[in-house]
Amino acid sequence: MVARKILLCWLWIVSALLLQAQELKSIRGQVIDKDSKYPVVGASVVVLDTTNIQGTVTDDDGYFKLDLPLGRVSLRVSYIGYKDEWLNNLLVIAGKELNVLVELQEKVNQISEVVVSGKKEQGQAKNEFAVISARSFDVELTSRFSGNRNDPSRMASNFAGVSGANDARNDIIIRGNSPMGMLWRLEGIDIPSPNHFGGFGSTGGPVSMLNNNTLSRGDFITSAFPSEYGNALSGVFDLALRNGNKDKYEFMAQLGFNGIEAGAEGPFARKKSKASFLINYRYSTLALFKLLKANFGTGTAVPEYQDLTFKIDVPTKKAGVFRFWGLGGLSKIELLGSKVDLAKNPNNLYGNENVDIYNRVRTGVAGFSHTYFFNQKTYYKLMLAASHQTQLADIDSVEPVYRTEIVRTNKVALTQNKYTAHLLVNTKLDTKNTVTAGGIGNVYDIRFADSVLFQNRFVPVKDGKGYSALVEMYAMWKHKFTEQIALNAGAHLQYFSLSSSFAVEPRLSIKYQFRENQSVSVGYGMHHQIQPLPVYYNRDVVSMNNTAYTNSSLDFTRSQHVAVGYDLTFVKDFHLKAEAYFQYIDNAPIEKTKSSFSMLNAGADFATPNNTNLVNKGIGRNYGLEITLEKFMSKGFYFLVTGSLFQSQYQGSDKVWRNTAFNGLYVVNALAGYQYLFGGKKNKTKRHTLSIDMKMTGAGGRYYTPIDVAASDAQNKQVLIDSLAFTEKYRDYFRLDLKLSYRISFKKITQEFSMDLQNVANIKNIFRKVYNPRTNTLNNEYQQGLFILPQYRILF
Repeated sequence: MVARKILLCWLWIVSALLLQAQELKSIRGQVIDKDSKYPVVGASVVVLDTTNIQGTVTDDDGYFKLDLPLGRVSLRVSYIGYKDEWLNNLLVIAGKELNVLVELQEKVNQISEVVVSGKKEQGQAKNEFAVISARSFDVELTSRFSGNRNDPSRMASNFAGVSGANDARNDIIIRGNSPMGMLWRLEGIDIPSPNHFGGFGSTGGPVSMLNNNTLSRGDFITSAFPSEYGNALSGVFDLALRNGNKDKYEFMAQLGFNGIEAGAEGPFARKKSKASFLINYRYSTLALFKLLKANFGTGTAVPEYQDLTFKIDVPTKKAGVFRFWGLGGLSKIELLGSKVDLAKNPNNLYGNENVDIYNRVRTGVAGFSHTYFFNQKTYYKLMLAASHQTQLADIDSVEPVYRTEIVRTNKVALTQNKYTAHLLVNTKLDTKNTVTAGGIGNVYDIRFADSVLFQNRFVPVKDGKGYSALVEMYAMWKHKFTEQIALNAGAHLQYFSLSSSFAVEPRLSIKYQFRENQSVSVGYGMHHQIQPLPVYYNRDVVSMNNTAYTNSSLDFTRSQHVAVGYDLTFVKDFHLKAEAYFQYIDNAPIEKTKSSFSMLNAGADFATPNNTNLVNKGIGRNYGLEITLEKFMSKGFYFLVTGSLFQSQYQGSDKVWRNTAFNGLYVVNALAGYQYLFGGKKNKTKRHTLSIDMKMTGAGGRYYTPIDVAASDAQNKQVLIDSLAFTEKYRDYFRLDLKLSYRISFKKITQEFSMDLQNVANIKNIFRKVYNPRTNTLNNEYQQGLFILPQYRILF
């Protein structure tokens, strides 16, 4: 009865809003110089593909506003002495004003041998220093592509060179590298893994804390990244939170399988101050169903999580721009094997029938930044932040025969606080030269306690507390020889106090646009990364000297990466891109004694390795070819096809070349979608949109180490055959996804309904092989079957 009243009340509110008169909606934005970041005053902004000429010019701060009917629209932005910029197929809806940032590139020469129109290639990285193995992150794609769950990490898995054949986690595996080689950056600050249930030291997790409702555009870089990025081996995901609407209040509510959430944004303080705020909160839907005593099919393993995101933007007339922002999340789950119904024989990835796991994770980061222009060509930016990460876990062993005895075998309490300062200065010397220099200081405050039951007492495997520092310095120079040839050169230095490690990293890339629609790029980068901090505090359980830190002097792992790329745009909205690359890795930690172990495989499991007595003598190599063919959204249709052929190998202390845990040999993604807009012939402010999006993913099965069944039976636990490490291969991964969406816009609200059918063919992809001591058998654990994710969102 109560639920019925709530539903009737909701329908009454929605109906009242729908009956209001309808009007045009606004596109707002700012135009800035791409190199100096200074506002461009008087730039022309013109609407394309309209019968009547419609446009405006930017004001004294570079801002503009256009009132347009609902639907998709394209803009051209131009200014004397600059290359024109096109913004294609922008989506205008009710309830949410569109805000864009446009960066104009100043021309080097007024007359060139090759005519370069300046029309920006869609998908091109926002960072002008990234010209190879880089692509922009588009927020709309996370909601458009099927199978993404509104997750930036899962969206990135559609790009060439990225393997996403794991339904349980959103790890970003680039070119066969460990996901631990990824760098996450938010608002100019390197942050811990922005994922719920993420293992300590990992960069992925089952559910992302990042929210496409709050993100702005960013960059995804997979090799030879610019020298402003350090402490990473495989790639960089550089993101920013968008600013709230500085002119009016807007609200959002969303309900889906991933959570129920609400958001608000609007002017902060006085409207004329141009200050704004943005805030968004999410609570897990399954946890909500649990509170309502509902069973949603996951048994006792009900994930509970919540997260909060905010940003406050305060521009001033003379003192610069001040920003305050934050991202935080809480998550917990109980995977109780003792509660499993053995009659159903569940071979899934929700847990182990012989183990009870109680896991809790807290992650948060809050930051401040100040940007100040000394003149039209030079500015500085200071960024300060503090982050926190805690993982608490208790693990119990369930006696496998009678299942009546439950014994605690592992206690984990890992905490890390990090304090970061990042200062950069950027100056545009002239039309040909731009220089950026900066420094990053990170101070780590850790408390690690991880112990296991050994001979009837708990013995530490990770234990320690204290401070350490990672200091980074960098400089970048961009030189344009002509309109067609640009050089990016730089260097990155970093020092880690715990092991007294120091490294100098050169970076170099060049792009040659030899035709208006064709270019080639070459890039080289040397990169270093510290080990996951818990590894430095590993202790040997069986050693007489259990208090010794045998890994505390571990040096950086080093990577050298070279890539060559070719770009072709043809017809109108078609793009072809091909890249070949080679990566050589050395100084990877391996064991002193002969074994197959290497830290290059860390990240394949849910925790950091406990191995001790490690030395920096391991090596690895990754090489391959990637191809991307895409049609950007136009006339309601788009597609994206990516293919990667790659090899990923390493050597442990046994000096044998082996496949890494992430070597799948190939990945193929094919995505396509169509949007049909209808209605509104009599009233142009009303639009209905029907969308269908499809995705196919095929990937080579990963290599694994076979299990010694006889030894496992004798020891009553899983025992691997180390001499045959990563010699056997799971069968190939294949999945089909289908997404259906409907959007309706009125004067003040937009409603969106979607149904995402993941693994629509219900294909049983193997997650892993495990040994079951209760039955003394090897079992296949399977990945996600057919999974239906409904979602409703309202903007008003």
